[in-house]
Amino acid sequence: MHKPGYELNRRMMAAVHDALLSVDLVCLIRDASAPTGNGDRFVLDLVKQSEKPALLLLNKTDRIKDKSKLLSLIEWYSGEHEWKAVVPISALKGDQVEPLLAEMVQHLPEAEPLFSEDDLTDQPVRALASEIVREKILEQTGEEIPYVTAVVTEKWEEVREDFVRIYCTIFVERPSQKKIIIGHGAARLKHIGMRARHDIEKMLGHRCHLELFVKVEDDWRDREHLLDDLGIRS
Repeated sequence: MHKPGYELNRRMMAAVHDALLSVDLVCLIRDASAPTGNGDRFVLDLVKQSEKPALLLLNKTDRIKDKSKLLSLIEWYSGEHEWKAVVPISALKGDQVEPLLAEMVQHLPEAEPLFSEDDLTDQPVRALASEIVREKILEQTGEEIPYVTAVVTEKWEEVREDFVRIYCTIFVERPSQKKIIIGHGAARLKHIGMRARHDIEKMLGHRCHLELFVKVEDDWRDREHLLDDLGIRS
């Protein structure tokens, strides 16, 4: 949940609201090491309004030295809503992850499988390739340009049964961001491409040729046609 400053964010928040109407279990996760703000109260109200069974996940417990603060937070949330369970966790350390999964299973309804056993995702392979490239961008650029890039698979050529050519365009909003991604002598872009190609080949089970292009698209997060291409529907 966040403030929708762009068309991208508005579409993302619409997806969140739609999801709340259809899910069987809501998991509210928040940073337990930070003070409670208006945003936390807003999200809490959404959970209440959904009238869905809910788990409260208090993350970053590894950062909390004074455990009385954690107990106070649990007490406050418990007074605000009837949770199926309250689970303090540390995603970084992996603390309490197994108990959390057990709680999820316990509170989900039994039903026939929605997908067959060999279905790993409902996303097309082109979208997965784009996401792998974007993952490598985030890993390489760190906090320099964390959320101002988008990747679209423009072309997918099946050359042979065991070889494919993939062309991806990386969109940024400013020329300075383009320079950051390309790097000195295109070294960073080459490294991004090399690491992405390795993971894509692992996903496909065969070799591929990956070409990356960086394009400046002012305010792409407000461009409806580009968001449509990214699969982020309104």
